[in-house]
Amino acid sequence: MSEEDRELERIKLRKLKELMSGKAEAGEKLDRPVHLDENEFREFLRRHPLVLVDFWAPWCGPCHMIAPVIEELAREYAGRVAFAKIDVDRSRRLAMKFGIMSIPTLILFKDGKPVDMIIGAQPKPAIEEMIRRHL
Repeated sequence: MSEEDRELERIKLRKLKELMSGKAEAGEKLDRPVHLDENEFREFLRRHPLVLVDFWAPWCGPCHMIAPVIEELAREYAGRVAFAKIDVDRSRRLAMKFGIMSIPTLILFKDGKPVDMIIGAQPKPAIEEMIRRHL
């Protein structure tokens, strides 16, 4: 790992700690998806009661198609639902743990447990319906 990679990791960890600090837990709204890795995932779920996780990959065309929808939903549901993105190529163990066979796959977690799932690029109303069922 190069020095530049190590610095990027340090910055990423610092930013995640800021997002997940006591202020965020006390109600600061996350209005965009947070990119997580395997090490950050469990803590993020612990801090946020309702989390929509987008399992994706940089090379996945449908993943890029739904990315703006996920960002829009993150703004619309800020304060009620936290949004996260997991790159399946970088977090293979998490992808295996949740049986991710196709991407994009969206999993909704409530109190740290998976409660709903959408496989494939779906329209915004379908994703919203999944979220509303668990609010």
